[in-house]
Order: sequence, then C-alpha cells, then structure tokens
Amino acid sequence: MTASLVLIVIMAVLFAAGVYAMLERSLTRVLIGFLLLGNAANLLLLIVMGEPGAAPFYGESDGPDAVSDPLPQALTLTAIVITFAVSAFLLALIYRSWQLGQADTVQDDAEDIAIRERPTDEDAMDVEVEEEDDDATTDFVGTEAAPIRLLRSDDVNAIRDDAPADRPYRRTRSDEDGDDR
Repeated sequence: MTASLVLIVIMAVLFAAGVYAMLERSLTRVLIGFLLLGNAANLLLLIVMGEPGAAPFYGESDGPDAVSDPLPQALTLTAIVITFAVSAFLLALIYRSWQLGQADTVQDDAEDIAIRERPTDEDAMDVEVEEEDDDATTDFVGTEAAPIRLLRSDDVNAIRDDAPADRPYRRTRSDEDGDDR
C-alpha cells in the first residue's frame, strides 16, 4: 500500500486548520473547524483503506487480495453520520445563540473572569489549616451521627430481611437433616 504524499499533506492541513478553527470563540468557526476535522478523518480512513479493489459482496473475484477491505468503508460512513449529527446540533446552538444575543461568540461570565484573575503564586494558594478547625471532620465515628442508617427487620417489623447478602451461610440442624425450609 502506497499512500499518496499529497493526500497525507492535505489530511494534515485539514486537521491543523480544524483544530485552529475550533479554538476560536465564534460558534460559526467552531462549526467550520468541526467540519474540517470530520473531512480530515474521512480522508485518513480513505488513505488507510489502501488500494481499491472489487466490492466484498460482489460474486466471485480473482482472489481475496483483489477484494477491498470493507472496514474502512464502514468506518467512513459512520464518521459521515456522526459529523452530520454533531453539525446539526452545532447549527441549532448557533441559531439559538443568535436568537438570544444577536451574536455567535461565547462571552466570559463572572466565574471565568474570577478564575482568570485568581493569583497564580503557589504560596498564596497554600492555605494553612488552623488548630481550631481540627474538630471539623467528615468522618463519622459513631452510628448516631451517620447520615444513613441501615434498617433491618429487628428495627422495623414491616421489613423483610430476605435479600441476598455477602454473609457466610450458617448451617442449621434442619440443613443437616436434609429438610428444605
């Protein structure tokens, strides 16, 4: 299998342009970048497919080497369907964003601005735990303070305790006698 160098270069350019376009803030450019990535993936599968041959479902051929591999063809069709579905979803997002804000760019909200302006100095981020905070813990020592209490048939008479459990089976005298319970 000899892949054309031109196809490999075009595929690499499509991947690079698609990734670059997806990193933009405009949703339209994100859509274009995704479409470029989808086409680059289809081209990659076309390159991997190798030399074209006879259809794999068409009667007799000259031998198994003359038949084309159906797996890359199936993967290409799957990639086309996935690209179409995600593109339709992105188009719906772009349309809704245009309806709400008359723009297709993603704006920073208050949390994004706060994270960007957060100090990056490691010393400022390290917070010492004070001694008076030692009483606060998330570990529950006793069952009285636990948020969940397991109920059994001993606690409430309406509960039937017949669910299987990971407990060792205890043999009784009726088991030894061969009687069924």
